[in-house]
Amino acid sequence: MTIIQRESVPYSMTRLGILMRPEPGNALESEGVLNPASTWGSDGRLYLYPRLVAQGNVSRIGRVEVILDRSVPVGVRRDGVALEPDRSWEHGASHGGVEDPRITPLAGLDLHVMTYVAFGPLGPRPAVALSSNGRDWERLGPILFGYEDGLEVDLNLYPNKDVVFFPEVVPAPDGRPSYALLHRPMWDFSFARVGEPALAPAGMSDRRASIWISYVDATLVHQDIKALTRPHSHRFLAGPREPWEALKIGAGPAPLRVAEGWLLIYHGVSGQIDANGSFMPQSAVRYCVGAMLLDPADPSRVLARTSQPLLEPLTAEETAGQVANVVFPTAIERIGGQTYVFYGMADSQVGLARLDHIPN
Repeated sequence: MTIIQRESVPYSMTRLGILMRPEPGNALESEGVLNPASTWGSDGRLYLYPRLVAQGNVSRIGRVEVILDRSVPVGVRRDGVALEPDRSWEHGASHGGVEDPRITPLAGLDLHVMTYVAFGPLGPRPAVALSSNGRDWERLGPILFGYEDGLEVDLNLYPNKDVVFFPEVVPAPDGRPSYALLHRPMWDFSFARVGEPALAPAGMSDRRASIWISYVDATLVHQDIKALTRPHSHRFLAGPREPWEALKIGAGPAPLRVAEGWLLIYHGVSGQIDANGSFMPQSAVRYCVGAMLLDPADPSRVLARTSQPLLEPLTAEETAGQVANVVFPTAIERIGGQTYVFYGMADSQVGLARLDHIPN
């Protein structure tokens, strides 16, 4: 357990063990189960939506029910596949699929919003699916970022990952009530156009992948739910800062409203990108878990940030697997008075940790 005493992020994480492993003989899971989303269904059950990886690094989004013992997650019960990569924009020639979902129940809409990576012919692109019951999903389509001349860049040209919505309406930079989402654009064309440099937005000297925030006017969403796929007012939120996140950072589960503001659990990556590029499985990287607090009156403003990881790869299951040395948080749930974080372990299994508040 790591306790952060600096910069006023009063939370700790304690690992509790493995929650889900690949099922022997299951071809859909032959290369791992990892990075799940989570939500409570209208049937009162807690569902995880893990990334299932078949041979050739082809991913699907599965559905499993979490088995609880006295409000503690102790296992899972498989319940099929929630999303197959059956759209042309979700399936690449060499590797691809639907990957790394996050789910946010949106207050006031009675909807669960799943954001996921559609890894298609041009690389990773963010997409949205919706559910009214937390179990069955319908695609809303790819995200199309609104063009803003001040950035001098079209975000739709770039790969993007780690997209997740805030669970309630927040103020946009102009004060309008909005649904906000975090995302991580990458100034990198190497997947589709090898050797071609990708320009970063105006004024950005640091090209490392970082967390951005964008907004969707709440009034437009209530008029047409498809507006969730058309965010605007894009802002840089936070980039790599500490040695353990020197390569890149990205958002984890949906931000959690706490007394201090919005608590964002995120991942930070250090090490070195292989010569085959950042879009292929890596052999020399290290993923850790950090946290930051965002201003509830302006969620584009970081109030505090951990200087040391809350969780880092230490166990055998976290240090050896499809991609070694990875802890990758993607889901968070409050259950029976406790808060649990579900995370990917070395791109191979699903782990469970407890998030605790540290009293003053």
